[in-house]
Amino acid sequence: MSPTSILIIAHAPLAHALRECALHVFADCGSSVAALDVQPNQPPEESLAQARIMLDQLGTDSTLVLTDVFGATPCNVAQRLVDGVRSRLVTGVNLPMLLRAVSYRAESLDSVVSRAVVGGTQGVMQVAISAPQNQNRRNRHDQDPYDHQQ
Repeated sequence: MSPTSILIIAHAPLAHALRECALHVFADCGSSVAALDVQPNQPPEESLAQARIMLDQLGTDSTLVLTDVFGATPCNVAQRLVDGVRSRLVTGVNLPMLLRAVSYRAESLDSVVSRAVVGGTQGVMQVAISAPQNQNRRNRHDQDPYDHQQ
């Protein structure tokens, strides 16, 4: 079984930016991750034709297609592209989702889809930080004469 390929279809320049981030973390994933930036005012039929060419060029038995926003042009194009068997579609792509999909691309398509969705949702969280007024401060009178930090 060949690894699952990943095709990102998103509003320009997000698709290529996400691919570059994936390559930064997984330098070996270049041949299995492709990106299609949908340009403003580009006819959907043109985007679909480009996506079909890219899907064929990936040349794998299974492909996960990731898009940015449900109901927007990239997602609408992807819905016409995927067949639900050899290719599947997940929308709401973010970097944790993509990295999870890339790291498990050797698994079955169903598994990659599941891991991508979990990675995407677990990657979204509110991070608590302490307010500056609650941080410890040195008393100015106790300042180290060799400490030149401002």
